Amino acid sequence: MCGILAVLGCSDESQAKRVRVLELSRRLKHRGPDWSGLHQYGDCYLAHQRLAIIDPASGDQPLYNEDKTIVVTVNGEIYNHEELRKRLPDHKFRTGSDCEVIAHLYEEHGEGFVDMLDGIFSFVLLDTRDNSFIAARDAIGITPLYIGWGLDGSVWISSEMKGLNDDCEHFEVFPPGHLFSSKGGIYRRWYNPPWYSEAIPSVPYDPLVLREAFEKAVIKRLMTDVPFGVLLSGGLDSSLVAAVTSRHLAGTKAAEQWGTQLHSFCVGLEGSPDLKAAKEVAAYLGTVHHEFHFTVQDGIDAIEDVIYHIETYDVTTIRASTPMFLMSRKIKALGVKMVISGEGSDELFGGYLYFHKAPNKEEFHRETCRKVKALHQYDCLRANKATSAWGLEARVPFLDKAFIDVAMSIDPEWKMIKPDLGRIEKWVLRKAFDDEENPYLPKHILYRQKEQFSDGVGYSWIDGLKAHAAEHVSGKMMQNAKHIYPHNTPTTKEAYYYRMIFERFFPQNSARLTVPGGPSVACSTAKAIEWDAQWSENLDPSGRAALGVHVSAYDPAAVPSSLTTGTGAAMLVNKKQRVMEAKAPELTISS
Repeated sequence: MCGILAVLGCSDESQAKRVRVLELSRRLKHRGPDWSGLHQYGDCYLAHQRLAIIDPASGDQPLYNEDKTIVVTVNGEIYNHEELRKRLPDHKFRTGSDCEVIAHLYEEHGEGFVDMLDGIFSFVLLDTRDNSFIAARDAIGITPLYIGWGLDGSVWISSEMKGLNDDCEHFEVFPPGHLFSSKGGIYRRWYNPPWYSEAIPSVPYDPLVLREAFEKAVIKRLMTDVPFGVLLSGGLDSSLVAAVTSRHLAGTKAAEQWGTQLHSFCVGLEGSPDLKAAKEVAAYLGTVHHEFHFTVQDGIDAIEDVIYHIETYDVTTIRASTPMFLMSRKIKALGVKMVISGEGSDELFGGYLYFHKAPNKEEFHRETCRKVKALHQYDCLRANKATSAWGLEARVPFLDKAFIDVAMSIDPEWKMIKPDLGRIEKWVLRKAFDDEENPYLPKHILYRQKEQFSDGVGYSWIDGLKAHAAEHVSGKMMQNAKHIYPHNTPTTKEAYYYRMIFERFFPQNSARLTVPGGPSVACSTAKAIEWDAQWSENLDPSGRAALGVHVSAYDPAAVPSSLTTGTGAAMLVNKKQRVMEAKAPELTISS
């Protein structure tokens, strides 16, 4: 990932303004430690902090068309750039950068070219011929982007809030799948897939179609000129990413440069569930496995840095971001600059525990649509900013546009969790890769149940955070919380603690409004309570809050024998072990 900053129409062409833009751009240097660039055209400035993944030698930004009348600064990866270049035979390219196609596509197609891009991106394009500009963000919001307005009429656009929060009168999250044009001064949604309307699909489930779509999504993300690896927690999603990557690595350009043996990375407290599962998957796949340990105190010590980088006070996001933040530093220290990760699967397939309570397929599907639309505020934000804090790029094949189209077109009746038929959460995904002749994964890994990342790294992690917050937030502080923080009032001491840190870094009202609203509830959604009122009794968003859902759903005495044999039996053994591990979490805070 890179960092972009654009200041447009600021009515100030002075050297002092240029120095200020450079100063603000340097706040994004962690996102792009390899090079920086700044283009000034009158009162417009386009700055870039580069993380070089494709064409490290010549792909510095900003990028231009042939006569430099079109200038673009991009944070992203365009996976179909070679195909797009072939559609532009009359254009001359200056670099091998995948992002240079944006300038030339704009020349040919105007603002309508964005949907032609297959990849992840946030960009600002300046057309000096009429001094207009456009900005756009990828379909799901995998890359972060913010937009702000100055009192002098200027428009500010930045990869992170810290690039504009001190200089804008108002700023907000740039919506995913949208384009902003200076000609109209409004957003236009360029991403309009059939599922966006939340209409109920009816395409029959075909496991081979789903499998092939995911394999294609992974393969295109092997486009890299730098060392890379996979994040491997041992859960279903990351294990499938690792299995498919390992299977298709041979013969790629990446393999020619870096070898055919895949590197995998996992983080956790000593003895955590993820470490154990990831080691087993790595051994099965034959990856070069790197296991990183941290203590509860290590995580607590990093909380302020984490909140500064991920720019949120959402409890679940901070819990999960901290181990990822610590792991990313270790990965970068090994010389790796890109990793492939498993975010997005739970949203597409209803993998969260409360989906057990979905009353019908219509409600199930609409909730998956809402979850995917909100990903940019949660898992995408975490995965991008926690890794980018150390100049590491995370790629997420489950959120590939073409794969989403396939996954969200399946009749949701097939996604429904039905223990009597042996269908656990994400059954359609598990079944697609349940290959008896050429197994992708061991059965008990393929059918391992959902584990929140913040729980999987070690159950005492969350307990340690709560204990630490309780030492810094008193009962009196909680009593006055609604007066101190009237917007998104924290309801727990842990939430209050994170909010205090966030407000120190980002005191503006615009900043607090960028974080999703409402009190934290089980699975971070009121939909869980709507489906089952018992969820309202549990305000902690940890996956353990829903442990009873799985225990009751998979109690051998309560389900047919079909679920206690074969893959179902493996599933029950795993669940019994997880319940036992969760009963007595050991709190160990090192000094």
